Amino acid sequence: MTDIIIIEDDPEMGGLVKDFLAKEGFSARLCTSAETALELLSEERFGLALLDVMLPGMNGFETCAAIRKKRSLPIILMSALTDEDSKLTGYENGADDYIDKPFSIKVLTAKVRALLRRSKETQTGDILESCGITLDPSSRRATKDGKALSLNAKEFELLRFMMEHEGEALSRDELFNRVWGIDCFTEPSTVSVHIRWLREKIENEPNSPKLIRTVPKRGYIFGEIK
Repeated sequence: MTDIIIIEDDPEMGGLVKDFLAKEGFSARLCTSAETALELLSEERFGLALLDVMLPGMNGFETCAAIRKKRSLPIILMSALTDEDSKLTGYENGADDYIDKPFSIKVLTAKVRALLRRSKETQTGDILESCGITLDPSSRRATKDGKALSLNAKEFELLRFMMEHEGEALSRDELFNRVWGIDCFTEPSTVSVHIRWLREKIENEPNSPKLIRTVPKRGYIFGEIK
């Protein structure tokens, strides 16, 4: 398995990133188009995707959504679009992290290392079953009432941690530190965003959640009301 697939239409920029990551001990492949990358992803296994947003043809947001339908690997978006709406669009299409261009290669490497480490940590464990939901950490598959759930990597990890602590009130900081890691550069507010997305996918009525409930001044709790 190759550690990283880099999807960047600027060959010079992509080459620099690839060379630096190689010096840090990562194996990497560079693709200059989304279409080529998607073909490669269907044939080979990768640990993480570094994805530029401003691509010719399919843009990075569309590519991110297409990758997420096929793979659960972590995805970092790279973009000069630094506004909040662009970042939210990235997360809504399945990204796990977002780095602004121009970026520090050292910061990018730290993000890559953290996501790869946490991805490996969560790929083993017992199958979890509760409230009609089944999570299999080994295959990274999740279902509700027998129907597949389309979860991005962080949604999967967040739901897994909450199911492992069913009935416990978990603070936003606790969820952030466990799922994203204290060394992550993402804002802790991303927890609330991911909770909302999870509710949209697992709740019968997302606006009146029964499975992931808010506990005022404490955080969130998973589990049906007995």
